[in-house]
Amino acid sequence: MMKRLYWTATALFWLAFVSLGIAAQQAGVPAPPQAGGPVSAKTGEPALAQSAAPARYSLADVKRHARPSDCWMAIDGQVYDFTAYLPLHPAPPEVIAGACGSDASVAYRTKNRGRAHSPYADGLMARYRIGVLESSR
Repeated sequence: MMKRLYWTATALFWLAFVSLGIAAQQAGVPAPPQAGGPVSAKTGEPALAQSAAPARYSLADVKRHARPSDCWMAIDGQVYDFTAYLPLHPAPPEVIAGACGSDASVAYRTKNRGRAHSPYADGLMARYRIGVLESSR
């Protein structure tokens, strides 16, 4: 009797686990982030491989992308296109939307509250990196 209960419970657990995974996939829940490169702002999928030399952008270039529907940020000398990430951010999109089109280095390091982002967030950023910020001389 206990053996039968064990196998029934195990089968139900795995059935529920697989069903939730399929439901999440059909609902469009993104896969866990993986380091590797930028993602397309339109599809959220990995962008095509870039050439060996990273694209270079000025702060003026970044400022032209200052809307939640087209959101670039410069952080610590790197340029990111966070358009696809805004709806995925744990806090409401408005929390970071104000930094679109700017050098958000200080805001990223402090969350505007004096505490740093997690190492997980640091790793996640690699997916959205589109180039480097040209230094203004």
